[in-house]
Amino acid sequence: MARSRMEDILTAQLEASNMFNKQLLSQIETLSATIKSMEGTIASLREALLQKDKSLTASENKIRGISKLISNKSEKQSRPKQGQETASGEVKPKADLKARKNNGAKRDMHYELEEVVKDVYPDDTEFDIRTAIEIGIRESIRYRMVPMKFQKIVCRLHTYRQDERIFSCKAIQAPLQNSSFDGSFIAGMAQLRYIYSMPVERIIRYFNDNGFHVNKATANGLLSKTADMFENLYKALGRAVLEDDYISCDETYYKVMDKAGNPDTPNINKEYIWAISAMNLNLAYYFYENGSRQKGVIHKKLEKYKGTVQSDGYAPYKSLGDGILRLSCFQHCKRKFLDIQGNPDADRITGLINQLYREEHKHCIGVDKWTGNDNLKWRRKYSKSIMNALMVALKRIVSSPEYPPYSMIHPTIYS
Repeated sequence: MARSRMEDILTAQLEASNMFNKQLLSQIETLSATIKSMEGTIASLREALLQKDKSLTASENKIRGISKLISNKSEKQSRPKQGQETASGEVKPKADLKARKNNGAKRDMHYELEEVVKDVYPDDTEFDIRTAIEIGIRESIRYRMVPMKFQKIVCRLHTYRQDERIFSCKAIQAPLQNSSFDGSFIAGMAQLRYIYSMPVERIIRYFNDNGFHVNKATANGLLSKTADMFENLYKALGRAVLEDDYISCDETYYKVMDKAGNPDTPNINKEYIWAISAMNLNLAYYFYENGSRQKGVIHKKLEKYKGTVQSDGYAPYKSLGDGILRLSCFQHCKRKFLDIQGNPDADRITGLINQLYREEHKHCIGVDKWTGNDNLKWRRKYSKSIMNALMVALKRIVSSPEYPPYSMIHPTIYS
């Protein structure tokens, strides 16, 4: 009887335990479903946060771009002002200015101009320079503008006979065959036409106003023949820059008026011109392909090039052909961190890059017999520690939870 009662108690306890286990399993399944739901919610929130950061970054970039347009700030590194410290630690000397009496202002003395010195003496009727004693000289400056001046150079070509031989001389060579216009005349006309964008009719009127009559056919002929002459020089320049083993490339836009659609309301198109600079030869070459910025333009131009190309991070430069070693531009990298100056990590990186520049500017190839090999040895000496510090600073940004992806300082925004 006692045994039967004990079995009943154990059975009841077992059933209670099973019931409790079922309740626990049910709660675990509920918790598990809740956790999965929360994981999905967290993933959605994280994705939304990343998209929000990305959208915010895009908006900040647009605002920054608009601000630069409004303030007319250039991407070009600004030169140090007078009295400010340069990248090499030197202080740019102030220009030699002369004090004025009006509130202590300064004025430029224009030492680059040709000076004409005139002595001015008192014009008083009682003054006699023969008996007077000079007690001082003071200077008074006036600036004169001499309008365009034309000269007719008459070359008298002398011919002699000596010992049954004839000795003659040649006329001064002109740029164009059978032309009486020398290089200065053609260069002046081309400057007005292409540098200052003056129409031919206005150039003719300007020449006439300054004493030289030229008709429209002559002016157009000179400009046309000069363009043909420079076309050959331009093609030779394009081949020459690609003979250098180290070039840099870039492109920039400008606005072009397109009258093809409606002459009365022309469209203003944003078109691009490309540039290649031969770093060792000190040559620059510009080319234009109907305003296109597509990668095929630069790829075709460099399809046979073998050497080193330095550029910014524009995508076509990253996919250049075999045989080309591509170098990035440190200044473009630095500019991204300058946009967020005031951030300690960004300032640390710009400081390290500036330190590289300061060390590099301590020497210059060709000055004081400094060679390319000397410069390479110097770079290997100073750059390793700076580059290691720069790598540490960049890795800290990538691994820091303080800077999520798509934030202004994080590398993913520039990839």
